[in-house]
Amino acid sequence: MSPATSSGKPGFQQLPLDTTLPRDWKTLASGPEMPLVCLTDFQAYAQEHLSKSTWDFIEGGADECFTRDDNMAAFKKIRLRPRYLRDVQEVDTRTAVQGEEITAPIGIAPTGFHCLVWPDGEMSTARAAQAAGICYITSTYASCPFEDIAATAPRGLKWFQLYMQPDRQLNKQLVQRAESLGFKALVITVDAPKIGNRRRDFRNQLNLKMNLLLKDLRSPKERYSMPYFQMSPIDSSFCWNDLSWLQSISRLPIILKGILTKEDAELAVKHNVHGIIVSNHGGRQLDDVPASSLQPYLDSTAACIPNPCLR
Repeated sequence: MSPATSSGKPGFQQLPLDTTLPRDWKTLASGPEMPLVCLTDFQAYAQEHLSKSTWDFIEGGADECFTRDDNMAAFKKIRLRPRYLRDVQEVDTRTAVQGEEITAPIGIAPTGFHCLVWPDGEMSTARAAQAAGICYITSTYASCPFEDIAATAPRGLKWFQLYMQPDRQLNKQLVQRAESLGFKALVITVDAPKIGNRRRDFRNQLNLKMNLLLKDLRSPKERYSMPYFQMSPIDSSFCWNDLSWLQSISRLPIILKGILTKEDAELAVKHNVHGIIVSNHGGRQLDDVPASSLQPYLDSTAACIPNPCLR
C-alpha cells in the first residue's frame, strides 16, 4: 500500500512482509476505550495491536540487550531533590537550544519508519512536536518525504539527522535540501558505522531494506524511476577529519549524536561542532556500553562542551 502524502507522492511502499500497520488503526484513530495515561499504557497498547516483527523492531536492542535494560534501570534510579515554599502558581519551563526557544528542555530523538505504526508517519510526529513547542529531529530513514514533514508543521523547530552515505553527492543533496526546507541543525549519528546486531530482527527475518521505499535516500532521477529501493549502507569510513567537508557545504550548526566518552567530547570541541547528544542509541547499536543517563558518567562527558550540552 502507498498512503498519499500532502505532496501527492507516496511516502513509502509496503511489501508483503509482517511489518504492517496496527491491525485496527482506524479504530485507534477514534481513540481507545480506556484512556492511556502514561508511557507504560501506550507500551502495552502498542504491543497488543502491532505485528510481532514491528513490535520487536521497536522494542529490541543489540545482542543480549544489556545496555537497553541498563538504560531503563538507570532512569528508574534517578531521584528528585525537591525544594519547597516556592511560588509555583505560574511555572515557566521555557528554554533555548541552539538559539531557538522551546517550551521545555525536551526533544524527540530521531527514529525512522514511523509509517510502520501510523499512516501519517513522521508527519504526525512533527505536528505533535509543533503543538508541544519542542524540537523534533527528523531521521534520514523517515518514511515520509522531508517536504511533507516540513509543510505539515511549518512553525515547529526541526533538526535533520543524517546517517552518512557512501555517496558524497547524495549527502550534499540531503543536507542542502533539509536546509532549504527550514531545518535548523544537522545531527550526525556517529555510533552506527555498522548496524547493531539486533537478534529479534534476525529471528523475524525483518528486512526493512526491502520493506519500505525511502524516496529521500535516492537521487532525484532515481526517485521516480526505480521500482524498489535498497537502503544504501552507512559510510563506515566517515571520521573526524570529514567533518570539515560537512561544514563547507552547509551553514547549519552540527550536532554529533552518540558521543559516549570524555575523549570524543573533547575532539568534538576541537573540530568546532556546536553540540553533542550523549547517547548509546537506545542500546540498539553496541551492547555493554554504559547507560547514557548515569549521572557521573554523563557529567564527565558533557563537561567537555563549553556550551550547554544535549543529553
